[in-house]
Amino acid sequence: MENKQFKLPSDEPEQLLVKSQDNSNPSYGCEPEKRSIDQLLQYGVINLDKTSGPTSHEIVSWVRKILGIANAGHGGTLDPKVTGVLPCALGRATRALSALLNAGKEYVGVLYLHSPENLSRIEKIFKLFTGKIYQRPPLVSSVARRLRVREIYYSQVLEVNNNHVLFRIGCEAGTYIRKFCFDIGEALCSGAHMLELRRTRVGNFTENTTLITLQNLKDAFTIYQMENDEYYLRKLIFPMERMVSHLPKIYIRDTAVDAICHGADLASAGICYIDARIKPNLLVALMTMKKELIGFGTSLKNAMQMYKAKSGILVKSNKVFMERGTYPRWNENK
Repeated sequence: MENKQFKLPSDEPEQLLVKSQDNSNPSYGCEPEKRSIDQLLQYGVINLDKTSGPTSHEIVSWVRKILGIANAGHGGTLDPKVTGVLPCALGRATRALSALLNAGKEYVGVLYLHSPENLSRIEKIFKLFTGKIYQRPPLVSSVARRLRVREIYYSQVLEVNNNHVLFRIGCEAGTYIRKFCFDIGEALCSGAHMLELRRTRVGNFTENTTLITLQNLKDAFTIYQMENDEYYLRKLIFPMERMVSHLPKIYIRDTAVDAICHGADLASAGICYIDARIKPNLLVALMTMKKELIGFGTSLKNAMQMYKAKSGILVKSNKVFMERGTYPRWNENK
């Protein structure tokens, strides 16, 4: 993924503006990487390699049973025969899965042409199916079959062998790759269908980001239980902040954290750092100075307006993950 033309929305770098400086009190909160195993089982996420056969729902059910937790969820359904990257959030972290909806996804698949075509024509058609495209979900789908727009960030023909086409595609969440293959065949006037598919990325979860199997998870958790050795389990469970690594962020001072946890909106006085990518009505992640995720909010102004603002509400809170009392109320914080 070094090539600049193959970029997903999650590849956009953070660009921080310093509105004010402040130090975080080490007595409160915890850097995400230093959480205990029990905390990670409630505020963690694993990068699972889904095998062909089971449904995504079955995979998540097995994760719950292996770890002995009440709740888990996945970041985007894969059809039973499709393999690859399936982020699974644990415990309360499941509520942050919505952040992955705008991160972008990548797949590698095999398309079968119903009649042979030359490489240049195939590549030309693939280029046509880049950018905003119209899709109607297939008959067998979990959503209403309404015409909708999805964005293809990039598509590339990797290899052609007789009627088989190996391709890579980066796309918006909710894109049906099987339908994409069918439409490619229609555009070629020869017909085509998808033979195989593997998801290689969901935002910043990739095949190179500690992609694990259910067996890896079972072994690591058994070692943790039987030998009280958490080394292997720590290697497999990421803090839930990994799911929002691509989102524009606002870092706030300790004295403002508990107010956000109680549902307050974010005022100018509480802000330290602002991501320069922020625009009005954008989903933003509210973070502590220790890089803990507090919750999500909707920006009311752009980054420069926030930077210059002396007072007023700048972000409307809409979802909180951090427990109340993790940081003290402002008048208790010394």
